[in-house]
Amino acid sequence: MATVTIYCKNIEQHHDVEYGMTLKEYLHFCKIDNENEILGALVNNKVRSLTYRIHKPAIINFFDYYTTYGHDMYIRSTYLLLCKAVHDVLPLKVKLRIKHSISGGRFCTLDNLDEPLDDNLVNRLLHSMQETVRRDLPFEHMEMMTAQAIEKFEEYGLEDKKELFKQRDHIFTSIYKLENTINYYYGYMVPSTGYLTTFGLEKYENGMLLKLPSSTKLTAMAKTRTFPKLFAVYKENKDWAEKLGVSYVSDVNRLIDENMVTEMILVAEAFQEKRITDVAEAIAARPNVKMVLISGPSSSGKTTTCKRLSVQLGVLGYHPVLISVDDFFLEREETPKDKNGNYDFECVEAIDLPLFNKTLAELLEGKRVEIPTFNFSTGKKEWKGKYMQLDEESVLVIEGIHCLNPKLTAQVPDEVKFKIFVSALTSISIDRQNPIPTTDNRLIRRIVRDFNYRGYSAVDTLRRWPSVREGERKNIFPFQENADEMINTSLIFELGVLKPYAQAILRMVPETTVEFAEASRLLKFLSYFKSIHDDKIPSFSILREFVGGSKFSY
Repeated sequence: MATVTIYCKNIEQHHDVEYGMTLKEYLHFCKIDNENEILGALVNNKVRSLTYRIHKPAIINFFDYYTTYGHDMYIRSTYLLLCKAVHDVLPLKVKLRIKHSISGGRFCTLDNLDEPLDDNLVNRLLHSMQETVRRDLPFEHMEMMTAQAIEKFEEYGLEDKKELFKQRDHIFTSIYKLENTINYYYGYMVPSTGYLTTFGLEKYENGMLLKLPSSTKLTAMAKTRTFPKLFAVYKENKDWAEKLGVSYVSDVNRLIDENMVTEMILVAEAFQEKRITDVAEAIAARPNVKMVLISGPSSSGKTTTCKRLSVQLGVLGYHPVLISVDDFFLEREETPKDKNGNYDFECVEAIDLPLFNKTLAELLEGKRVEIPTFNFSTGKKEWKGKYMQLDEESVLVIEGIHCLNPKLTAQVPDEVKFKIFVSALTSISIDRQNPIPTTDNRLIRRIVRDFNYRGYSAVDTLRRWPSVREGERKNIFPFQENADEMINTSLIFELGVLKPYAQAILRMVPETTVEFAEASRLLKFLSYFKSIHDDKIPSFSILREFVGGSKFSY
């Protein structure tokens, strides 16, 4: 009997196991004492499902829900669970669309529906999902030739997936089957439906909300809330992309093949510029405004948006004066620390709030004020004789992650403020049931920018990303609905432009690092996009902030 030598990191033991043993069988053999149910494993730092068969020496690290890999695996599995419910309850012509994140879940719609999308229908779908979980059906992973997969997609009416895979150059494709339903996802599933203990389905806006468990507590789901401003921006951009006929990655790829990429870029850039112009006009409609506050998460394009908005304000007769909140950081030794004892640069208390508010008050009084420049290498503010003074037509344009937090500008009257939230809300999806997370869009932007301009490797960026996201959850997203206006900086073509940059950087991630798993996932994600050369991108584009060649200085 052939055996394979395995090292299990969870229990720090070596074993010689039978060739072809599944990870689930090996997990039972190891008798790992884990508080939470194991969902999958890293095998030589690659994510694998528990159905994976061991066929070579490996280092194995089992994971549960409370990891990025486990959480993503769980969410992905609920998508197919909902797909099956739609397949079982409704006619085949009805198509489920999982559109985007909101209120701790995913907003979904049903196309070609002949009956009202009401509470009764949603409850029927939820009951079907719950029954499938009760039956504990396996998620069957099937590997087949791509040509066969395309035939399967056609058979099941999955035209969007058929078109996507006709454009790929892979010989083999993996698909998942859940009893009578098949689908494709760019990642692995939990072993069976019985693992999906927490989820919900509710009527929400003009569709449904697939409720998902908290990333920090599997047994809890966030209370459903409405986010009218965020939802409206998502809807506007998704509807616009649909009108253009570019709802999915395959649509963008088709335009590239048809040599229509320049037209697509020009239209998308014009749409974004019009939005920025509209916001400038909304500011002008409020004559008391003397301060524009621009907030947004990491790599959302705040800096370029700030500069482009300033140009449009100039067109309207304003004299924009730009300030970055980052120049008002506390001295390094005064910076608060997080629960792990590390400097917490993401919290609002890391800003010198008294100095910041004093500076703003004096500027609004018309005084000439010296502005510091923060030296990130030394961790200190430097005073280089940089003075500012506002005139009658001046407006302060302030950019920083905390700009919508009332604490930041507590001493400034609300009537002089105009608040803007900027984010990269991806308008296209991979296909009907695979939305592109905005966090993936921003992470790829950040990987490229950090490598090009900050000297950070992909490993550095990936290692830092969980704490960045935690900071966003605590310090940025809770205030997004405070905004007077929202601007979406995502461009329908941008991942094609970022692809060659990001691929080269991600391929440098060593297989020996735990970040290799995330790098591999992102490389697979990028493989669905056809590349677009950046010489087609205007010099004022948001993307220039990340790939270089901008007309703006940073």
